[in-house]
Amino acid sequence: MSGATELENRPALMELLEALAGNGTKLVLIEKLDRLARDLMVQETIIGDLRKKGFELISVSEPDLLQRDPTRVLMRQVFGAIAQYEKAMIVAKLRGARERIKAKAGRCEGRKPYGFFAGEAETLQRIQELRSERLGFDRIAKRLNTEGFSARTGGRWHGLVVNRILSRSNA
Repeated sequence: MSGATELENRPALMELLEALAGNGTKLVLIEKLDRLARDLMVQETIIGDLRKKGFELISVSEPDLLQRDPTRVLMRQVFGAIAQYEKAMIVAKLRGARERIKAKAGRCEGRKPYGFFAGEAETLQRIQELRSERLGFDRIAKRLNTEGFSARTGGRWHGLVVNRILSRSNA
């Protein structure tokens, strides 16, 4: 499960808690505390909730940090704060990289534009030829279907799809 989201948006964690309550298991083993959550408050809330429900939590990488000793609690919270900082820095770096790519290439995320995959260039060229003949989007779709061109999904062409493809290729 991802440690990136808030506590209430953690369906896998909720499933884990339900499964633990139903099968008698009393131990939760995790690889590292930052895999539990990369937000310090969320991490501490999960640890407290597991304790309240009578579960023991063990981190393989930091086995003694889950004890109640004040020094261990301090260290766990320092490591939690560092994990939260690292997450924020990764998010910022990725956002910056996406923005640089988008500024240079015009896009970097989402579905690849029509014409990107093998066999689509010919269809895209045909769509543009039909549009240059001043045909409407629905008539282009009808012609493509008649001529045996299949859409990316393998189905029939529709005017709305043709419109979107032409809008993106002209941008």
